Parts: sequence; C-alpha cells; structure tokens
Amino acid sequence: MQINKTEKSMIIRIVKMTFKKELVKDFLRNFDENKQKIRQFKGCQYLELWQEDGKENVFCTHSHWETAKDLENYRHSAFFESVWNYTKTLFEEKAIAFSVQSKEVVKPEFLNYN
Repeated sequence: MQINKTEKSMIIRIVKMTFKKELVKDFLRNFDENKQKIRQFKGCQYLELWQEDGKENVFCTHSHWETAKDLENYRHSAFFESVWNYTKTLFEEKAIAFSVQSKEVVKPEFLNYN
C-alpha cells in the first residue's frame, strides 16, 4: 500500500465544547455571526463545525492554520478574546483544545485480489 507524505504540514486545531443544553442555540447563533470573520483571519485555511453524534450539546471546531504563528496571532487577538469570552459563558464543561500536524495522508489505491 502506498502512503503519501503530506507536502506541507499546517496546524490543525480541534476544540471540543460541551454547552448547557438550553444555550446551544445561543452558541450556534454566535458561531454563525462570526464564522466568516474567523475563516478570513490571516492564516486560516479551513473551518468546520462538527456536532457529536447523538449529543445535541457537544460540538467541535476543526480548523487549519497555515502556521503555528498564525494560530497564535488569532488566539491573542481582540476578536478571539471577545468571541471566546462569550462562548465560555455557555459551557457546561471546560473545553478541550489541542493542535496537531498531519504526518501522512493515505490515499486509496486499486487492490487486485486475484
């Protein structure tokens, strides 16, 4: 099986958030109001919102950043501080956040079983 190394390692940021059930709509409204500003922040290459299967109040943001410095600049911006400070008021549990780098992308290949 052929494994292709990624050509450029960007930073992938995952943030898991558990909200008070009665405040999920507030989070979704706030995310909708700010998602384009996040996506257009320097270095942000990708932004996606996930919802945990079967759990209406558990969400993750999945974002790709060109460099670690771009992510840090975002995390230390007045914009992030404002959005994050509001978001934290909606939590049922403390958020879990981590950053990773892709090491390999495995592409499918045709396998001959004859």
